[in-house]
Amino acid sequence: MKWPVKVDRFWFYFKFSLLALAIALVIRGFLLIPIQVEGKSMQLTLKKNDWVVVENVTTIHRFDIVVFRLADGDTYIKRVIGLPGESIAYVDDQLHVDGKKIDEPYLAENQEKIHDQNPYTNNFSLNDLLDVKKLGKDSYFVMGDNRRVSKDSRSFGAVSADDIIGKAVFVYYPLPDIKWVH
Repeated sequence: MKWPVKVDRFWFYFKFSLLALAIALVIRGFLLIPIQVEGKSMQLTLKKNDWVVVENVTTIHRFDIVVFRLADGDTYIKRVIGLPGESIAYVDDQLHVDGKKIDEPYLAENQEKIHDQNPYTNNFSLNDLLDVKKLGKDSYFVMGDNRRVSKDSRSFGAVSADDIIGKAVFVYYPLPDIKWVH
């Protein structure tokens, strides 16, 4: 018995829709994850209630913005300052990685908005904070761009690679704030 053309077309579209839905769920669940920014610790780079797309397939580099979940269940979004095996310190508002000065151009606008004589980032070293000379092999040191209000590795310690959900790549909402994250 030959099926009418309308039935064949219906099953084609039904199968196509199921396949598209399955692909969308895999992409949304494992590759591109939407996350809402909460708090002010990443201002001016990211604002409270921005929605960002997070991807978890590329390697994490210094100054990438990552989303991670700590053991207490809280989710954070911060910038990677220190990579595994590195020694981190701040002296006179200057980042030092393994003894070398590293510029942080993304902080310039935040620092300019605050016109006082206090340091934007207080002095510290890994040894002072975590009682270690270098980060562990799967540990990252993260900080918020709004240093004076950020709860980050200075308070909860280094973040394990296993706790990192992914890297923020794109702000997609609200519409006037659409941009690539860097």
